[in-house]
Amino acid sequence: MPRPRSLTSADIAAAALAVVDRGGLSALSIRAVAGELNMGTMSLYRYFDDRHQLEALLVDHVFGSLSHDVQPGEPWRQRITELLERFRATASSHPAVVPLLLIHRSTAKNVAPWAEALLAALADAGLSGHRRCVAFRMLTSYVIGVIQTEHLGPLPGWGEAAGRELSCDEYPLLAQNATPDRDQRTDEEFRAGLSIILTGLDTTENR
Repeated sequence: MPRPRSLTSADIAAAALAVVDRGGLSALSIRAVAGELNMGTMSLYRYFDDRHQLEALLVDHVFGSLSHDVQPGEPWRQRITELLERFRATASSHPAVVPLLLIHRSTAKNVAPWAEALLAALADAGLSGHRRCVAFRMLTSYVIGVIQTEHLGPLPGWGEAAGRELSCDEYPLLAQNATPDRDQRTDEEFRAGLSIILTGLDTTENR
């Protein structure tokens, strides 16, 4: 197949994203990306060394639109909420890429400004050192977990049906928990969970 005269990192990342969006993360391969670009597999290696670099390029591409701008004067809770909602919106547009973020988070340059803004908000909440690090990891784990649950293991449907079959005598709370408020939207549930976490942080720091 003919090879384009030249390719940019954005060209390659966009092709990789098209492959993943269409077939999931398992479909991602250098051969598949080369096919998307209408070029030979070996020709693509002149742009990077291995799949690891391709994955990192893809992660950086997806999070290139992640905004980290918040008003420094805003309350720290509001800033954290805004930052996590933006992360969730960006990642949810391509949820299959989220597992790659766990692998490449330390080298994803486009995530770094957002992470710095989140750490700054945590610093303004009174957290420092190891406690700030733990809080940062807890918040990012929460938002990533929510995204994966929403897109890879949602409860509605089969999950609710299975929950209704639980014995109310043996598992009263679990049975009740398996019948969620159908009017509760995922956005509202995300904010409610985040509010619980932030209230816990606030309480811990103001004892």
